[in-house]
Amino acid sequence: MKIKLKQIKVIPLLLLGLLLSNYVTAQQRLTLRDAVNYAVENSSNVRRSKLEIQGGKFKTQEVRAQALPQITGNGGLTYNPIIGQLVVGDQSFQLGRKWNANGGVQLNQQLFNQQVFTGLKAAKTSEQYYLLNENLTEEQIIEQVANTYYQVLVNRQQRNVIDTNIKNVRVVERIILNQYENGLAKKIDVDRIKVNLTNLENQRDQVINAVTQLENQLKFYMGMPVETAIELPTTELTDVKTLPAFADTVDISGRTEIRLLDVQRELLGLQKKAYISENYPTLALTANYSSTGQSDKFDLFKRKSNSTAFWYDASAIGLTLRVPIFDGFATRSRVRQANVEILKAEEDRRETTNALNLAYENAKIALRNSINTINSQRQNVTLAEEIYQSTQNNYNNGLAALTDLLDTENALTEAQNSYTQALLNYKIAEIQLIKSNGNIKSLLK
Repeated sequence: MKIKLKQIKVIPLLLLGLLLSNYVTAQQRLTLRDAVNYAVENSSNVRRSKLEIQGGKFKTQEVRAQALPQITGNGGLTYNPIIGQLVVGDQSFQLGRKWNANGGVQLNQQLFNQQVFTGLKAAKTSEQYYLLNENLTEEQIIEQVANTYYQVLVNRQQRNVIDTNIKNVRVVERIILNQYENGLAKKIDVDRIKVNLTNLENQRDQVINAVTQLENQLKFYMGMPVETAIELPTTELTDVKTLPAFADTVDISGRTEIRLLDVQRELLGLQKKAYISENYPTLALTANYSSTGQSDKFDLFKRKSNSTAFWYDASAIGLTLRVPIFDGFATRSRVRQANVEILKAEEDRRETTNALNLAYENAKIALRNSINTINSQRQNVTLAEEIYQSTQNNYNNGLAALTDLLDTENALTEAQNSYTQALLNYKIAEIQLIKSNGNIKSLLK
């Protein structure tokens, strides 16, 4: 009995251990590489594109089946309560018997059908299309995750800036309250510092909400449960001092978007060929075999020795030739529609080419602007910190007004936020440059 009681006491400890283990596991530390790798494996969009690849393979099998032999079986059983008569002159003959049974097999094999052959090529090309579409989906997910990842870091950095400012303002608040109690400060100074502190706390709440929303959006893009707690290392948003090397122009022929449009153009060309194939003759091999039994009694399926049924077999082998002659110009209209779709696809490719080149040029401009802004804002932050420290010392010594201190504190906050925003702009432009080079998947490595 004592042993059982001890085991019962251990169970809550085991459950507590499991709960703590799950809690620790849920606290995931994510680098950018971890985030994009997780997204590629768990994003619903990526998984959906993988399913489309499987569906494309099954479609190919479906089209291939049209080129394989088509075999069907049939059977029937008929009872004739009243049997028809054939009258010849003054005589009549009974047509059949009360019970009839038949069964047979039919074969149809396409020997020449250009539509089927073109459909096979289109199905294989469709598989390539789905593969490229999956690749493009992964690239888009990586871009979304990377952009959102850096936005989370910047907003967290802004929260840290506000926390530091709140800490500094509270120090000033204590000094002013002490001065006010000793008659050395005015009531308006106390009210002004409280208003400033309240504004900072409201800003902090807004930033905290923004961080939470961005984290949830990041987890959504990744395919991670929204309730999972994550930790992003601040080292991912590092300082930048020099520009990366990039070429004046970029070869976009290998970009997934261009390759996808090329495959799409090929599919449209095959669709046009399929329409043209409607004018071609088709040739098929047909064969059938059947067995029919008749009897006045329901003994069709008994042995011959015990049955009055009469059975006979029949078979045929032949060729079926179909030659289109005139369809009211329907095929011609479909071919012309296909030509229009091909021309539209070429325009899409031309526009996409220009858009990709534009994105590359804009990314280079954004990087140059961002690096200049980062360098100037870095110096601006240093200068704002020096001015704030100097003004705070002057205020403590009665040499500066509270308004001057609050102004320098606001200027420092603005400089720090502008610096982190410049880092974010740089990182986003860097992602666009990597994407323009067709190397967005390098973030996975």
